[in-house]
Amino acid sequence: MALQRMAVYTLQKVKLSESDHGENRKPQEDGLLRKTLFNLTMSQTGKKSSSDGETTPQAPLVNESIRGSKSRFPKAGSRKESIDSKTTDSQPQDKTLKTISLDATKTLTSETELGSRMEENEQFLQKLCRKAVSKCLDLNNCRQTTADVRDTDLEKLDISWNDVTRGNLHVLTQQMHLVSKLKILRLSSCRCTADDVWALGEAIKVLPELEELNLSWNSKVGGNLPLILQTLQQGSKIQTLELMDCTLTSEDGVFVGQLLPRLQNPEVLDVSINRNIGGSLNSIAHGLKSTSNLKVLKLHSCGLSQKSVKLLDAAFRYLRELRTLDLSCNKELGGGFEDIAGLATLEHLEGLDVRQCSMTADDVFHVTPDVLTAQVIPLLSSLQELDLSANKEMGSYSENLLSRLRFLPALKSLIISNCALESKTFTALAEASIHLPALKIVNLSWNKCIGGNLKLLLETLKLSMSLQVLRLSSCSLVTEDMALLASVIQTGHLARLQKLDLSYNDSICEAGWTIFCQNLWLLKELTELDISLRPSTFRKCGQWFRHLISAVTKLPKITEVATKRWLLPASQEEELQGFDQDHRSSIHFDHGGFQEADFPRLN
Repeated sequence: MALQRMAVYTLQKVKLSESDHGENRKPQEDGLLRKTLFNLTMSQTGKKSSSDGETTPQAPLVNESIRGSKSRFPKAGSRKESIDSKTTDSQPQDKTLKTISLDATKTLTSETELGSRMEENEQFLQKLCRKAVSKCLDLNNCRQTTADVRDTDLEKLDISWNDVTRGNLHVLTQQMHLVSKLKILRLSSCRCTADDVWALGEAIKVLPELEELNLSWNSKVGGNLPLILQTLQQGSKIQTLELMDCTLTSEDGVFVGQLLPRLQNPEVLDVSINRNIGGSLNSIAHGLKSTSNLKVLKLHSCGLSQKSVKLLDAAFRYLRELRTLDLSCNKELGGGFEDIAGLATLEHLEGLDVRQCSMTADDVFHVTPDVLTAQVIPLLSSLQELDLSANKEMGSYSENLLSRLRFLPALKSLIISNCALESKTFTALAEASIHLPALKIVNLSWNKCIGGNLKLLLETLKLSMSLQVLRLSSCSLVTEDMALLASVIQTGHLARLQKLDLSYNDSICEAGWTIFCQNLWLLKELTELDISLRPSTFRKCGQWFRHLISAVTKLPKITEVATKRWLLPASQEEELQGFDQDHRSSIHFDHGGFQEADFPRLN
């Protein structure tokens, strides 16, 4: 009996507490699951074991009258799956549940094999979680209950991060012709084998409605991409293609370039962490010219070169709808941004990531040329996220670039971590940031020049009423900086702050930590705080630690507090232990357990 209709099921790794192991499931539900799993195990094993030309009757994959019941394919999805079907006949549920073929049991090679399979099913059942929403039966939240899902066709299938899928994907793909309305297929990190890749290629033939395909983190896809996708016809409906870290070859890159014009309306292309496709970027860039509706392009860590920038620049002129561009971690890009103009045509661009691209002084100049000529940054007025991190040459030459940030009024996330900023460039940044009222995330970590100069950001901290994340790790902050920060907190200008990172600022004295901790309790939205010392440093806690404990008890949303490598006297260690016992369920205090007695030379 064919599986006609199914609900969406999602299978992803989740961390389960002991209380999640089946407590919330009803006994009758587990019974249905066991029967369905046994049924599927029998049917698939039966097909493999039949001999002498005989055809073994197959038990139904899922009993068609069950609503809200769960199942999984044996070994194809090791964690959790769910199948829900709409029946084409009116047979009662109890009768349908008894349709497991007795003939199939005879095809098992041994009782040991059966026991092994059922043991895997039991492990799966222990990690099962449920959530039913409209057409979606989501098994990713163990604390939800099951609701009836009626009259639904399978549209989304996600079995990512399931190692048991390895070598068994054919068990699933053999049924794909029964779910021809599938729109989303995610098989990320399933450790696919060469046989799995072949099976997947066969399955995609019968999925004409497929709109999203994610094969990321499967190394065997590399060198075999044409085998998987060559059957896609002109006008294919795939809009999202994600192939992150698939060990793609240069030939695969050429194929991607040839594939793009076949797609009807591609919107997302992610081929990140495939270092060998940089040599085939000419083909990819040519294919991008046929994707005028592309919204997301991610080429993170793809071995791009200076020449690659020019090839992409020619394609940018055709990507007028692009919203996200990720060129990060391509260290050979440095010096390639000269004489580019296509970037300025991306007027709808919202996210630009060029971190760790070895940008040179010339690159910075050509991105923001003299005010009398065409400028790139001012034309990107829709930009909301900008990451320039780990481009250390910017520290001396980015004054012009950073001053142009004032032309980005929609900017919400500004990350300039580890750029070796100097006094004049930091001053330019501080003056420009006053004109960025929408800022929610500011990360200036690992820029030593900020120490003693945080006052330059005072007006920004006062005006950024929406600021939620502030990271100043390893900025050589001093006591005066902490006093300034405390005053801003006291006046209520950081009322929405959720994450604050002040770690690795070892030069702050006890007075600085004291005044900060005395005002910390005013950050009512704070969820994460990090004031850890750098790995090579150990220091004794002063009286400020008691102010910290007192403040944390008054913060209703705090969940993470990191104070690594601070040494506690025995009395404060006891106080911390008492705190942990009182707040173990809601707050993780990451201290490391160091006491003064562990380091007698510091006493």
